[in-house]
Amino acid sequence: MKNVSGISGTTDQRYEHYRLLVDKGQGAIRIDKFLEAKMENVSRNKIQQAAKAGFVLANGLPVKPNYRVRPGDVITVELTWPPLNPELLPEDIPLDILFEDDDLIVINKKPGMVVHPAHGNYTGTLVNALVHHLMADDTALEDGEKVAPRLVHRIDKNTSGLIVAAKNDTAHSRLARQFYYHRIERKYIALVWGDLSKDEGTVTGHIGRDLRNRKSMAVYPGGEHGKPAVTHYRVMERFGYVTLVECRLETGRTHQIRTHMKFIGHPVFNDDVYGGDEILKGTSFAKYRQFIQNCFKILPRQALHAATLGFQHPVTGERLLFQSDIPEDILTVIVRWRNYISGQDLPHRG
Repeated sequence: MKNVSGISGTTDQRYEHYRLLVDKGQGAIRIDKFLEAKMENVSRNKIQQAAKAGFVLANGLPVKPNYRVRPGDVITVELTWPPLNPELLPEDIPLDILFEDDDLIVINKKPGMVVHPAHGNYTGTLVNALVHHLMADDTALEDGEKVAPRLVHRIDKNTSGLIVAAKNDTAHSRLARQFYYHRIERKYIALVWGDLSKDEGTVTGHIGRDLRNRKSMAVYPGGEHGKPAVTHYRVMERFGYVTLVECRLETGRTHQIRTHMKFIGHPVFNDDVYGGDEILKGTSFAKYRQFIQNCFKILPRQALHAATLGFQHPVTGERLLFQSDIPEDILTVIVRWRNYISGQDLPHRG
């Protein structure tokens, strides 16, 4: 929650939602001028674009930029974050593109790739690859200029799987709105430590920065810090010491699945931030330890994959659903666990 010139706003993914009650003494002026004066770092043009796209509302109804505010009006504004800097270095990095049209692009991201440039990772990112891809497309123009990729959400560097980016403001706004109102279908596959007691369940608890380690997140069940987060899980396969689960996100917080699974005592396998890179279940026998270490070598990252992404096309309205197969590194470890518990090629559990 933040305050911007008297406006309350919330952020979720790359989307902002503002609400403002017009004062009793306010004169009748255009809503774009009114909001420009009230909202810091938001241009009148950006407000006008949002209004034309139906994202500026007065008393719950969309209004045009020339609507004149009246005392007592409840004004709601929904804005996407600005597009990424178009001067970002384009890099010829191969992309696994599942879908692309004039409005959006869906990528199956490989593990180890950072989504966007940040401190310590200014090159080699998905965004650098997207900039190059869009520059190579002579038809990818917006107002006569090259299209800049607009991120709507992100997944962690060492998480593989599906991610969508927009190519224009309209697509960006409408996709971000679906994320904000939890209308996106997102399912992840995760291998977690331990044998879950239930076949399915829900994890709730605010997620925010860990007060002791700012590089990681933590769950605050009392809601004293962070933002509300909800993760639904379903057991897919049990291996005694670890469990394969499907996680469905109701919200989209940073490290949500990784943090929630640690919170309930089942960290994601080989997650080096949340304790999953230690032997948490099983025996102390040397052969078992060697088995786990071999699995870590095969899968040198957290066993987490964004497998399903579904949303409404921001322009055509068509419902789109994308699936990504479990990648080879996670699948190989799953097969090894199946063999282990069946005693086919490794010692029995001790």
